[in-house]
Amino acid sequence: MAGKNDVSFNQIIADLRNQIYYPIYFLFGDEPYYIDEISDYIETHVLSDQEKEFNQTILYGKDTDIATISGFAKQYPMMANYQVLIIKEAQELKKNIDDLIPYILQPLSSTLLVICFKYDRIDRRKALAKAVEKQGVLFESSRLYDTKVPGWIEEYVKKLDYSITVKAAYMLTEFLGADLSKIVNEIKKLLIIIPEKTAITEDLVEENIGISKDFNVFELQKALGNKDVYKANQIIYYFSANPRENPLAKIIPILYAFFSKVLLYHSLPDKSRNNVAGTLAINPFFVGDYEVTARNYSIRKLTEIVEILRHYDLRSKGVDNVSAAEGELLKEMIYKILH
Repeated sequence: MAGKNDVSFNQIIADLRNQIYYPIYFLFGDEPYYIDEISDYIETHVLSDQEKEFNQTILYGKDTDIATISGFAKQYPMMANYQVLIIKEAQELKKNIDDLIPYILQPLSSTLLVICFKYDRIDRRKALAKAVEKQGVLFESSRLYDTKVPGWIEEYVKKLDYSITVKAAYMLTEFLGADLSKIVNEIKKLLIIIPEKTAITEDLVEENIGISKDFNVFELQKALGNKDVYKANQIIYYFSANPRENPLAKIIPILYAFFSKVLLYHSLPDKSRNNVAGTLAINPFFVGDYEVTARNYSIRKLTEIVEILRHYDLRSKGVDNVSAAEGELLKEMIYKILH
């Protein structure tokens, strides 16, 4: 069976559900969530419980080698159509994984060899990738940009027959970043306690995950956009009192992306809602915030704000900053943005 090039996660899962199997699954990239999902599906569903006893083997990169993997892969299944061999943490293999190429070029059709090569990349132009593409599935699991995560959350929840408010999705993104595995774990906890087919709201997120719906970076972003000095100061004093949960390293990139996009908004000839959302890659729900901020800040001031954020990003990393604590830097930075 020929391999599949540039196959998507959804297509791999669909093929597996339809019992369309390939002898090699090489799963790599810096987003472990999709790698784990594919590997777990194969581990759970390809063989029956009785077949797994003799035909399913899981090895770990740091505890095995290429010769051992090849030896297992060349075995025939016992009283089953397939054997499953999963190599977890394959990036920790001590010897060059290219040594597996001879087996990959002539794999046993009754073996499903699943290689989980996390947090790393392979060169698609080289022999290993070309061999996998010829005989099996080569899948790159790429980390999502932060701006894409809220939409991903909405789609994930929708597939489970629930819904989530836009603000709740952004709260989860701010708190958990782009770590899809952590996000899924928190969502699953929430789904245990709410009725079926209901919405995950910001109140539920606040009560059960511990994220404040009033004092978070997106509320700070909104307060700055509205030039609401009182609200902005409330939030930054809350942040200063809780520095571990609200580090500058998390706050500055979000504000930088926001004000950079407001600067771009000024240059758009077509400021219709759909065009703004598409051009700025934002949820249409937030277009109004960009309109208000653009009215409150001139192009010149926005350019200054972008430079302020760059300056404080460097200071938060120790450049030209001997003793100022993060809380003090945050207060200085917000004052300069607002005045």
